[in-house]
Parts: sequence; structure tokens; C-alpha cells
Amino acid sequence: MRTNRLGNTGLMVSELCLGAMTFGTEAGRFGAIAGLDQDASTALVKQAIDGGINFIDTANVYTTGQSEEFVGGALKALGTRRSDVVIATKAMGAMGSGPNDAGVSRYHLMHQIDASLKRLGTDHVDLYQIHGWDPTTPMEEALRALDDMVRSGRVRYIGVSNWAAWQIVKALGISARLGLERFASLQAYYTVAGRDLEREIVPMLRSEGVGLMVWSPLAGGFLSGKYTRGADDRSQGEGRRAAFDFPR
Repeated sequence: MRTNRLGNTGLMVSELCLGAMTFGTEAGRFGAIAGLDQDASTALVKQAIDGGINFIDTANVYTTGQSEEFVGGALKALGTRRSDVVIATKAMGAMGSGPNDAGVSRYHLMHQIDASLKRLGTDHVDLYQIHGWDPTTPMEEALRALDDMVRSGRVRYIGVSNWAAWQIVKALGISARLGLERFASLQAYYTVAGRDLEREIVPMLRSEGVGLMVWSPLAGGFLSGKYTRGADDRSQGEGRRAAFDFPR
């Protein structure tokens, strides 16, 4: 397994990262593509680690936190040393029905990092990522909250997911001006079936020294050969797209 630096940091991560969106048995937004119980999740983590993968990515919204629990449970069951694995998780999505149960406000993020650490069974997350764009919270507020997490030792590096190029550059400028921790990476959809990222985002990442983590490199299974372009995915077998047409 080859390794690469995470963006412009000194952190070395395997070029393949195990995504844990399928971990968990709870219903909800991701329930249609999840379904792996703890034993199955542990087996998958073992296979990844045995193959040289040291990088695992999850999120608090995946099966309403159960994915994080199963990642932590798998590492504990396998006896994996905490220093041998890089754990990434994300926050922003709704974790309840209250007005402050979503977004990137200091209030929400500070609650969510502590909840994620508890579920993962660790005292720190190696990469903590904003899971999407929140139009209501000032960027400075979110960046200061993330910076405080790094300074407190609960987070090692910070990243972002599914942001536009201008949003990332604006955040990097604010971080530089205020002396705050800067984004080390972007997690974004990128595949040979969807190459929009190459127009503005990839050149920006190269210019600014921000790493790229790709999600859904097989386009939700579309590139696996199970599906035919133009046909209804639901009529083409039992793959992931049969129940969860994403990415479209």
C-alpha cells in the first residue's frame, strides 16, 4: 500500500481510505445503504488494515452515530494501536430535531466533537471535517471553533467536505489573517463519470497545498459494471444504487 502526505501536512496516510458509511443497522437517511452489524464492520476493518490501509473515514450522521461506534468497536476488538490508524470523521448534518442540532455553529460543533469522541472510544480525532456548506453561520465562527479543538488536543487536523473553490479559498484567507488552523484537505465527489472537480477545485487545491480525499470513486457502484446508463437503477439488481440513487 502506498502512502501520501495529507495535503501540505506531515501526516502520512494510505492512498486508499476505508469509508464507513455502510457501517450500522439504524434506519434513517443512510439506512438504505448501510446494514453492516458490528461483526461485519469489524471484518471489513480487519481486511483493510491487513491490506495496509491506515486511514478510516466516517461521520456522525452515518446511521445516526452508529458508524462511529462500530469503527471504535472494530479497532478495540482487533487490538489496533491508536497510533497505527488515522481516524477521520465529520460534523454538520442534523443529529436531532432541535434548531441547534445541525450546522457549523460553535454551539453545535463543540457538542458534536465530544459526542463523536465518546462513540469512537478515543480521546482525539486525527481529521475533523465540516460535512457541507452552512449558509447561516459566519465562517469565522466555525474556523475559531475548529481551531480551539486543535489547541485543546481533541483534533489533530481539520478539513472540509463538499465546498466550492471560492468557499475554501475564503476560509484559507480567514485562517491566515486570524492565525487559525487551516484546512488540510477537501473531501469531494470525483470519478471518471463526474469530473467537474477538474475545472476549478483541483487547480485551487494544488495552488494552496490542500489535499484531496475522494468519496464514491465508483459513483455509488455505477462504474462497477452492474448498471447500464439510462436505465432505472432500481431494476438492475441488488446493488447500492437499487435503494439509494446517489450520486445521481
